[in-house]
Amino acid sequence: MKFAYRFSGLLGTVYRRGNLSFTRDGSALVSPVGNRISVFDLKNNKCETFPLATRLNIVCVGLSPDGSLAILIDEEGAALLVSLIGKCVIHHFYFHKPVHSVSFSPDGKKFVITKDNVALLYHAPGRKREFNAFVLDKTYYGPYDETTCIDWTDDSKCFAVGSKDMSTWVFGAERWANLIYYSLGGHKDIIVACFFEENSLDLYTISQDAALCVWQCDTQLDGLRPMPPKDAAGEKNAAENDEEFLEEPRGEEIHGKANPNEREARDKVKYSRVAKYFFNKEGDFNNLTSAAYHKKTHLLVTGFASGIFHLHELPDFDLIHSLSISDQRIASVSINCTGEWIAFGCSGLGQLLVWEWQSESYVLKQQGHFNSMVSLAYSPDGQYIVTGGEDGKVKVWNTSSSFCFVTFTEHTSGVTAVTFTSNGYVILSASLDGTVRAFDLHRYRNFRTFTSPRPSQFSCLAVDSSGEIVSAGSQDSFEIFIWSMQSGRLLDVLSGHEGPISSLSFNPMKCVLASASWDKTVKLWDMLDSWRTKETLILNSDVLVVAFRPDGKELAVAALNGQITFWDHENAVQTGSIEGRHDLQMGRKELDKITAKQAAKGK
Repeated sequence: MKFAYRFSGLLGTVYRRGNLSFTRDGSALVSPVGNRISVFDLKNNKCETFPLATRLNIVCVGLSPDGSLAILIDEEGAALLVSLIGKCVIHHFYFHKPVHSVSFSPDGKKFVITKDNVALLYHAPGRKREFNAFVLDKTYYGPYDETTCIDWTDDSKCFAVGSKDMSTWVFGAERWANLIYYSLGGHKDIIVACFFEENSLDLYTISQDAALCVWQCDTQLDGLRPMPPKDAAGEKNAAENDEEFLEEPRGEEIHGKANPNEREARDKVKYSRVAKYFFNKEGDFNNLTSAAYHKKTHLLVTGFASGIFHLHELPDFDLIHSLSISDQRIASVSINCTGEWIAFGCSGLGQLLVWEWQSESYVLKQQGHFNSMVSLAYSPDGQYIVTGGEDGKVKVWNTSSSFCFVTFTEHTSGVTAVTFTSNGYVILSASLDGTVRAFDLHRYRNFRTFTSPRPSQFSCLAVDSSGEIVSAGSQDSFEIFIWSMQSGRLLDVLSGHEGPISSLSFNPMKCVLASASWDKTVKLWDMLDSWRTKETLILNSDVLVVAFRPDGKELAVAALNGQITFWDHENAVQTGSIEGRHDLQMGRKELDKITAKQAAKGK
């Protein structure tokens, strides 16, 4: 019998880092989650994670204007061209260095990426299959430091690039006679964002020290004159001849100068600064970290390191709204096509928020575990998953929508184990804070807290099939504690193991509890006979996990040596084993590269 598994959702994290992007119709949000992307359908309240992944975490995402393609770029500059319709990878590409931003032109024919202190203009992939989907058209030089942001004019004739050297550069996507490049200063800190006004070359630039400059251009977009064919052809041939000797083609090169001489600047486009505004007049927040601008409604959204965001109307810089949404820096801001919804991503806490600014209400408010997720369990009907993390949070997720609908924060230390009772309405969690807590899924409250006589760090948890008996194993005192669910009283303390308790499991059909320990034993405790040890099974290695078969007739034990053994627990006889060592490869560190040498080590 063959099984076909389909990857459907990623639970536990909703946002990690990188830029958020709304889809073309504005009803869905694309969020980078580690090395994958999740698409949140905000109208149908569903989330889907695409079945593809980059090797490292995604740092920037570019969506094509027609909504059919996306470019995903990871920390080292490796890119995937992805079909958002087919949810598959079309092309792989490597930019050789970390990329800071990527943006498609509004007509969808080109896209720009920024890396180091250059901007690279590529021909965008078409709808037909191509041998090389990424063809470099031009390389733009000008900034002295790393480039940070990109924005296009509405007709795709020009684009602006911001830099860490406090300058903003306007480049022509084609060789215009009166605009090849233009450098704008006026700031005292890193440029965070730059935005063109609608159907205009007028520009807004925003720096990290919370300053906004308004730039007015003396030329309209239709006033850009094409370069005479003779001059353009001569420059193109020179660039092509140079490329024969280059390892990596650079296309046509355009070298910008920050201070061109009078002859070069004659009959060219000129910019003048008409206003400069400051966000933090009161000094209650410092660094501006992200910004987004909606051209049709002239709405500017800015996010700060203190978790505050502002809404301003440009060009008059009128404050519409100010709100604190987090105590961590806002890493990414995005506005949908209608200008109604604003998305915020906070990488420090893994928060993702979508806010409707006119009604001042949340469309989406999700937060994942901001530390490692340690344990999870399915509900009996499979509708929910409960997760516990090192951040001390217990979260319950809906498996069909992939959304977290309740978070319990009562634990004061890492959660080590979670489970559902057989009726599916009660969740139990064990923690290193020395408590086992029971949560009611009807009223969403912590209705029982179980503790031990002496403080203990609980490492595992089990509840019997009736939901009446709760047991937890300790990792420091090597004891097992038994409580009554109804009264919350401690019924018994089971001693006998000589190492930390690693796993507990109740027999579904009989009143027997199996406990596994690092002392290389599994003990079976009889509930009806005053919790006496019924059997002790000796193994060759530290025991990690123990589980009963659903009919209760067989016991499976997994040990540290990679072996899974099966036992007839009634007669204490081993009935079979699976040697997992041949199939298990050695783990690798997070930043290890996959090389032939590393692969051989794992074998």
